[in-house]
Formats: sequence, structure tokens, C-alpha cells
Amino acid sequence: MKNKIVIGTRGSRLALWQAEWVKAELQKRNPGLAVELNKIKTTGDKILDVPLAKVGGKGLFVKEIEEALLRGEADIAVHSMKDVPTEFPAGLHLAVICEREDPRDAFIAPMKDGTFRFQNFSSLPQGATLGTSSLRRSCQLLSIRPDLKITQLRGNLETRFRKLDEGQFDAMILAFAGVKRLGWSGRITEAIDTKVSLPAIGQGAVGIECRIDDEFINRLIAPLNHSATSTCVRAERALLKKLEGGCQVPIAAHARLVDGKIVIDGLVGSVTGHRIIKDRVEGDPAGAEALGVKLAEVLLAKGAKEILDEVYGRNAPPINGNIAS
Repeated sequence: MKNKIVIGTRGSRLALWQAEWVKAELQKRNPGLAVELNKIKTTGDKILDVPLAKVGGKGLFVKEIEEALLRGEADIAVHSMKDVPTEFPAGLHLAVICEREDPRDAFIAPMKDGTFRFQNFSSLPQGATLGTSSLRRSCQLLSIRPDLKITQLRGNLETRFRKLDEGQFDAMILAFAGVKRLGWSGRITEAIDTKVSLPAIGQGAVGIECRIDDEFINRLIAPLNHSATSTCVRAERALLKKLEGGCQVPIAAHARLVDGKIVIDGLVGSVTGHRIIKDRVEGDPAGAEALGVKLAEVLLAKGAKEILDEVYGRNAPPINGNIAS
């Protein structure tokens, strides 16, 4: 039995918060266990001046950490589930999905002298500038408010808040979970309803990846798995896999357990927001992944394939603002 393990993690504040949380949970259950963090810079961390949609590829925030796992330089990898591709390198698997935080998107407005400039998304004036790096968010919000101008927003949370308060845009949309985990929830004035902005696959959940053949590690981390979250996120990921999607395409899904059933909403949108295709399935949670595939097939039959071919086949067409510029 080992008395020390190494967690592979990105070096961002949010990634470190998540890794430290997993470390604390493991040590709470295993007194005397030493846990070290191996901070690894990923491709997504190195390229900050290009929209993710233009960087291309999958696994932008996990590839180098997975390589460290395979080299034995880490025993587990802690990821934001929305960054994790649906395919894993040979020898690795997603062993655990921890309990999910609020999966919704958060509306955040500039603050001056203790007062928020706007209280919610619907109060934004005509032609307002909205900061987000997500095609999923921009396509849904532009479908409701085509007058908005979308501005590319990347960098760490502190940088984003600074740019917001400097007036570089009128509001920004971030994942509620990340903002809350870093202690900024006081800046959230609206958790955006999923009917307005359906979350990214796995948003709000933390996953743990490890080597399949490492029996000790698999046993050690198993108690951190949250059954309900795992069922829902695996359903969402089954949809994503069927659609052959990555984190940089306008695909969204949200699954939850309601009265003994799993209910899954899914969406594929055009980059400009002119076309939004959405639907819902529900059924026995035991068949969660099959239901995710079924929902993907429904979306494809309704025209999602045409949209995805456009996104994968050529550069995203220009939209309001400079996200696709």
C-alpha cells in the first residue's frame, strides 16, 4: 500500500482549488496519506490569445496531464468535466465523477461604488457588449438577443473581472460553479435559467482520471464518486460522443434525476445563433447513456448534422463582435 500519491492538475486557481478539494477529501478518508500536486501546463493554458473554437482539436486542457499519468508522473488527474473528451488514451479511464455544483451559467455585470450596472441578462441595453469565450453560450444568447456584440473572453478569473470593471464589456457570462468555488459568488446577480442557456456537458462537475490497471488508486478514489452526478454526466457525455463534439462547438446538454427518472435536455446551435435545435428525452436512469445517445439521434434527425458539418467543415462564420474574427 502506498502512503503517498501525486495529483496531476492544471495550474489555474480553479484547477488548484479542485485538486486541493480532492486532496482534502482523500486525506479525510485516509489519515496519514501524503498527497502531492504536480502542476502541468496544457495546450489550452499556453494559447490565450486565440478563441478556443479556432485552436481546434480535443483535450486542450487534459492531454499533457494524461501523458503525465501514462509516464507515472501522476497517479490521478483532476479535471473540470466540461474539459474532458469522450475518448481516453489506452490504459486510462474516468474512474470517478464527484458531486456536481450548480451547473448553470452566471450573469456578471460591472460593479462601481458597490452598485451593479445591470442586474440580469434581460436588462442589458440594445447593442450591449457581452464577454464570453464559449460558442455554446454565444449561440444561445444571440438567438434571443441578436443585437448583442460578443467579445472574446479568456484568461484567469481575476483578469476577466478586471477587464469587466474597466468597462471593456457590459457584462460577462461564466460558469456559476467556478465563480462560486473561487469565492466570487457575491458578484453573480443572476443564475441563468437553463431554458435560456443550456449548460456545457459536465459543467459544474469534477472528474478523476487514472490508470485502469492501478487497483490501489482505483479503490482509493472510488468513495469520491457521486452516483447521481455520475449517472447524469455520463448521459450527457454519451450525447456528446454520438455527436462527435468537443468543448469548442455549440453543443449543450443537462441531465437531472426527477421523481426516479432521468430527464435530459440537449441542444445543437449554429455559431451565429440563427438555428437552435433542441429536444428532451426521459426514462430509466439505468439506461442513462443509451438515452443520451437517443437524444443525440433525435437532434441529428432534426437537422443538427447540417449545423455540425458547418462547424467542423470550415472556419466559423463571423458573428457579432470579434469571437470569430
